[in-house]
Amino acid sequence: MPGQPGFLPPQVWREEALEAQFTELLGRLKFDDEVLEWVREALHASHADECREHDEAIRRHQAEYERLDGRIHAMYVDKLDGLVDAAFFERMSNQWREAQNGCLREIERLKAADRSYMDEGVQILELAQNAQRLFAKQEPREKRRLLNFLLSNCTWEDGELVATFRQPFDLLAETAVSGARAATCDTAKMAKSEIWLGWEDSNSQMSF
Repeated sequence: MPGQPGFLPPQVWREEALEAQFTELLGRLKFDDEVLEWVREALHASHADECREHDEAIRRHQAEYERLDGRIHAMYVDKLDGLVDAAFFERMSNQWREAQNGCLREIERLKAADRSYMDEGVQILELAQNAQRLFAKQEPREKRRLLNFLLSNCTWEDGELVATFRQPFDLLAETAVSGARAATCDTAKMAKSEIWLGWEDSNSQMSF
């Protein structure tokens, strides 16, 4: 009969059998060497694209910072020449300096995001690859934490465990399945690319 989202109560099934089902499920996240290398290459390529976008955005903010700096300098000269009064100069220069601070904050955010993008992608990949092994050797409390992180819900239906992977682990599981069919499926590479695009979007929304 359908269960409720979350983990199954002990009385539904013996703990050993339930853990075996979870262990089998987490095995779907594991790649063979060829697929693992492909995902790594795709991650590096995606990171390169991300770096280019961030570099362009940083250059725009730097240019805006310099434009505002030129305005402040020009108005300061006008103040010295008596073309604008001190109060007007103070008001406008404060506004422009605040805008400059906004540019600096955005530049720092982009640099930090650039540093974390690759790290987070590697963490996701490593966790997926090692999830089955980690689950097997952890204490019950840690097993529950791992499952809560990887799975959005678990139900018991018709004598079988049914679970849904959270993003982007659902896409990684699909990638592993696609890679397993690569030898016999001419469109496997295309399928991987489509899955990667979805993982890339999910990865950008995750935080650790």
